[in-house]
Amino acid sequence: MAMRLYQRITDIIRAAYSRRIATPAVLDAASYFPASVTFSGTWEALRAEALTLAEGFSQIPRFHEIMEEQAPISDNDGRDWRLFILKAYGIELAHNMARCPRLAALVRGRPEVLSASITFLGPRKHIPKHHGPFRGVLRFYLGLSVPQAADGEPAVLMVLDGRSYRLGDGKWLLWDDTYSHEVWNESDDIRIALFLDIWRPYMPLDMWLMSKAILAITQLGILWRGLAQKYQH
Repeated sequence: MAMRLYQRITDIIRAAYSRRIATPAVLDAASYFPASVTFSGTWEALRAEALTLAEGFSQIPRFHEIMEEQAPISDNDGRDWRLFILKAYGIELAHNMARCPRLAALVRGRPEVLSASITFLGPRKHIPKHHGPFRGVLRFYLGLSVPQAADGEPAVLMVLDGRSYRLGDGKWLLWDDTYSHEVWNESDDIRIALFLDIWRPYMPLDMWLMSKAILAITQLGILWRGLAQKYQH
């Protein structure tokens, strides 16, 4: 019941944004997130922090353990998709931030970065086709440790809005996750990447106000559910 309600609400929100904001699935980072060059320029230092975290891989929560509403895409095949969250919709997880000081310093210096997570996609994990709920934010992806296939190409495939992407170490993409997307880890190794949720610039006033309201409600939900305390490691 709760999952159906969540899906219904996200469908309504997504439709409202689609009527007012018509940008493509992939956006120009120089315009929408200039700090992308700062994060991508330090990817090797960020990878070092992420590899240290990976030593405790089994202690990092799966996505659906953080948000049960994500079970259809996280708990669908018995394989791991784990998230180490440093910041969630403006709320910092102090202990987790302390474990990644280089990344934390970058995040703290960028108020437009609403959320920051290091994600660990387990071997042979498939994330089914889905849509994000909230066009008021954009997703920045940065590959930190991406397995390679036998031909030397990245072994992780994302299909976004019908187009295929294979992004290796240090490669990045700024995109709108309300567009349909699906991911496969075609290797026997863990893929590690940085996910940032970025406040979308250039929104019409009504969408800006709606986004602020959704952000405030989401923050209250995080605090009410105690997620900021529960998933610090």
